[in-house]
Amino acid sequence: MLYKKQSLEKYIFDLSAKLAVPGGGSSAALCAAMAAALVSMVVNFTLGKEKYARYEKELKGILNKADRLKADCLELVDLDIKAYESKDPRKAMDVPFCLARLCFEGLKLLPGLVNKANKNLISDLAVAAILFESAFSAAVVNVEINLRMLDDKKLAKAVNFELAAKAKSVAKIRPAVEKKVRKILKQKVECRR
Repeated sequence: MLYKKQSLEKYIFDLSAKLAVPGGGSSAALCAAMAAALVSMVVNFTLGKEKYARYEKELKGILNKADRLKADCLELVDLDIKAYESKDPRKAMDVPFCLARLCFEGLKLLPGLVNKANKNLISDLAVAAILFESAFSAAVVNVEINLRMLDDKKLAKAVNFELAAKAKSVAKIRPAVEKKVRKILKQKVECRR
């Protein structure tokens, strides 16, 4: 069963059923796709507004990246299922490893976007950061479990090194984005008084 063209209701029903797939890996990919979609939504509501016109070129670049991330993460929903069904631990490791990289790229879009995006949707960027971080953490867990099944210490060392470095950045980016968003939200409240 491929889910890219299925309803969300069907996916959730199958996820909760006594089925081998979908599982945590494809759920993490869906979570990341939703994070990227939120970024796209915020940028779409920002583009064309006079207040943000000076950021138009940069915003269009971010929108292109977010749309690509969304598409790539949606592909991983089904690729994770195929990798699991293949019984090949290398394929099963590659999919979440790719997802972790995509989540990292998604998170990197957010710090610069917070101050250039439509303030009426600023909380959606915090949600995107939280979802990207969650999907990243879930992907790392899935990489780790599949690495254990591979007898390749050199690969394991390289993968773990990369993920550890990215995890340090992720642990800084998400709270930094949330802090910026909360600061903007506080300013908006003060402005209304």
